[in-house]
Amino acid sequence: MQEEVKPTPPTPEAPTPPPAAPAPDQKDIEENKGIAVLSYIGILCLVPLLAKKESKFAQYHAKQGLVLFIGEVIIVVINVIPILGQIIWLLGWLFLVILSIIGIINVVQGQYKEVPVLGKFGTKFKF
Repeated sequence: MQEEVKPTPPTPEAPTPPPAAPAPDQKDIEENKGIAVLSYIGILCLVPLLAKKESKFAQYHAKQGLVLFIGEVIIVVINVIPILGQIIWLLGWLFLVILSIIGIINVVQGQYKEVPVLGKFGTKFKF
């Protein structure tokens, strides 16, 4: 009796790793840190949004700051409601101040990080 030789199945090739994310442009980050900080100070988010259109770093943080500014406008409108509006305004204002501080820290560290909770809305702006 002759043994039947079974061909060995080809071994699957190792999956190729996804291409690495492009390294942030360090020159862009260093040149625009100062103006990107303005993104998290209320209506001043419009300064980098309009003045630094060529800077991906400043635009990213300006869009994050614009979301926070829209949140500020919303809580000011809610403040009109007696008693409950003032409570919501106070808690909302504290929350937005904390998010602004986190955003400023991200800018100073040269990071492209979304602010917690609301930052995901900043990525939806396509201008």
